[in-house]
Amino acid sequence: MAKILITGGAGFVGSHLAEKLLQKGEEVFVVDNLSTGSLKNIEHLKENQNFHFIQGSVLDEDLMEEVIQPVDEIYHLAAAVGVRQILGKPLKSLLTNIKGTEIVLKEAEKGRVKTLVVSSSEVCGKGDKLPFREEDDRTYGSVYNDRWVYAFSKAVDEFLGLAYWREKNLPVVIIRLFNVIGPRQTGFYGMVVPTFVKQALKGENITVFGDGQQCRCFADVDDITDALIKLMAEKKGEGKLFNLGSNREISINHLAELVKKQTSSSSEIIHIPYEKAYPEGYEDFRRRVPDITKIKNLIGYGVKVSLEESIRKIIEYQKTTL
Repeated sequence: MAKILITGGAGFVGSHLAEKLLQKGEEVFVVDNLSTGSLKNIEHLKENQNFHFIQGSVLDEDLMEEVIQPVDEIYHLAAAVGVRQILGKPLKSLLTNIKGTEIVLKEAEKGRVKTLVVSSSEVCGKGDKLPFREEDDRTYGSVYNDRWVYAFSKAVDEFLGLAYWREKNLPVVIIRLFNVIGPRQTGFYGMVVPTFVKQALKGENITVFGDGQQCRCFADVDDITDALIKLMAEKKGEGKLFNLGSNREISINHLAELVKKQTSSSSEIIHIPYEKAYPEGYEDFRRRVPDITKIKNLIGYGVKVSLEESIRKIIEYQKTTL
C-alpha cells in the first residue's frame, strides 16, 4: 500500500483522483484549504480508514514538511483556479500557484518523493498553431492585463518542475490539462459546462459569451484521473511534460445547444459581449486543441467517455444539488 498525498484533493479533479486511489487500496492524504475545494466532494471518502483529510494551505511550509515526509507520491493539484477568481485576486493567485509549487517541490526533494505537477492549457497563451504541442512557443498578453496571471504562474510551475528534475534529480512529471469536466465541477469560477447545465435545469437563459464560435475540447474526469494514475506509475514519464485532454473540438454555440437538448430545457440561448462579462481588456482565444500524441504513445491514453456521456453525468449530479 502506497502513501499518496493529493494537494487540492477536495477539489473537482482531486476528489475523483482520491476516490480512485482509495479503490486501488492506497492510503490517501488530502491537503486542501477549501478556497475552491469543498468538503462535500470528499464527504463520502471519510468513512474509509485509509483516507486522511488535512485542512491547510500549500503555502504553510511547516505543514507541507510534515505531510510530505511520510508519503511515497505526490499529486500536486492545489492552485488558484477559474477566470473569475484570477481576475479578482491576481496576487493571491500568483503566490498560491508559484510559491505553493516551489514549497511542495522543495519538501519532496528532501525524500526524493515522486511528484506529479498539474499545469493548465492556459499556458498555451494566444498561440494559433494547432494542435498545441508541449514544445511549442507561447505568446501572452500584456503584464498589465490580469487575464494572463494564471497562464504566467502555471508556466513558472512547469519551469520549476523541470528545474527540480534537471538540477535535483527529483522524479517529476508535468501534466498540462485541457478543459476537464464531470460531476462535482462548479460553474462558480467560470467553468462553462456546469454553468450551462445549471442554467438549463433551472430554465434560465443559457449565456454564451462572445459570438459562440470559439471552440474547445472537453475531457471527462474519469479519463483524466485514469491517465494521471497510469502516468505516475510510468518511469519513462519522469522529467517530461504531457498534454492531457480531448482533441475533439466543439463550438460553444454547439455546446449550449447540446446541453439544452440533453436537459430537455426550454431555456433560451443568448449571447453576451465579452465587455459586459469581464473587465475591460479581457482576451479570449478562438480555438484550443491539444496534441495528445506524446501521452498516447507512452501510456496508451485515449478518449473513452464521450462529451454526451459527460454532460449526462453532470446533469444527473446537478439534479441532486439544485
